[in-house]
Amino acid sequence: MVIGYHKGTEMGRCTKIMARDVGRSSMRSGGSKPGWLKKADTVKPPWEPEHSLFFLAILLAVVLTAAFFFSPAHAGQSGSAESPSEGNLSAPVDAGGAETASTILRRETEEKKAADSAFAVTLYRQNYILFVTYDSDPNRETYEFANVDAPENFEVKFQLSLKILLWEKMFGNKNGNLYFGYTQRSFWQLYDKALSSPFRETNYEPEMFVRFNTDFTLLGLKHRFVSVGLNHQSNGRGRPLSRSWNRIYAEIVAERGNLVVSLKPWFRIPENERDDDNPDIEKYLGYGEVTAAYGLRGHVFSLLFRNNLRGRRNRGAVELGWSFPVTHNLRGYVQYFNGYGESLVDYNDASNRIGIGVMLSDYI
Repeated sequence: MVIGYHKGTEMGRCTKIMARDVGRSSMRSGGSKPGWLKKADTVKPPWEPEHSLFFLAILLAVVLTAAFFFSPAHAGQSGSAESPSEGNLSAPVDAGGAETASTILRRETEEKKAADSAFAVTLYRQNYILFVTYDSDPNRETYEFANVDAPENFEVKFQLSLKILLWEKMFGNKNGNLYFGYTQRSFWQLYDKALSSPFRETNYEPEMFVRFNTDFTLLGLKHRFVSVGLNHQSNGRGRPLSRSWNRIYAEIVAERGNLVVSLKPWFRIPENERDDDNPDIEKYLGYGEVTAAYGLRGHVFSLLFRNNLRGRRNRGAVELGWSFPVTHNLRGYVQYFNGYGESLVDYNDASNRIGIGVMLSDYI
């Protein structure tokens, strides 16, 4: 099953770009204007109801952070010694009063140790290599329209994600760390020997964000941190294959036992219509995503979910992952993706891909 499958949309989007650059008259057939060039289809409303979800999430993040800072518990801990992780994070306690392991705190502690040296680079999101992936229906129309060789079903997919701490405790209250993050996701046609195994698509995603550690329980979840950041994502290509967008986002991360959940809403920063290579990207990637990971006896099961929250033409994506121990320092990884936005060039063309490889660092 493909979520909101809507094949052929990419051709229309590329044609709009070409029409904007070389003149609409060259694309008309029989003197009539194609449907995708109608003004009603290209004018975006000044405000969409889904935008309010982003601001509600931002407001929730601000309220939760403020509640933590001004809570009596936090005031009583202000003069206490710092914990091994970030100073204001406390380990969870069970009913008997003994400390229990926290998935997030354990990773925070490891990163803290690795970041003791100046400008140390630590892992950020997932880092993996899928040596073999199979897409049941690659987006060949986009490449053929751009006079580029169409991709094959089999390819390699890998992701590299790192971050660096730029400013620790920037507000002087043992909290508020400024980070620079960088994530790169590539799709490599390794098995297409006829074309010398080219890289089909690479997405570059630098970002700056401030992370506030929290320590309170809400709805049965222990809330660990809130981040607010600025994100840029692009594929570094020329038209008609160019894709890019800029976002402001917030992220709330919480846990319960071996379960870690992340809510990440975003708001796209508007662009000039002439410079916008993907004016309808929110219709496919939506206004946020939910991520969850669950650890069980050395195995990690993960879920990523996106949806545009539209009744008509509902679109979204689901990514399922399973990482498992192979040796003491090597983990296998199986990933399944179904929907829109696996890569920027395919943002409005649904993918249905499964792959297997190795996991270098998981969510937990």
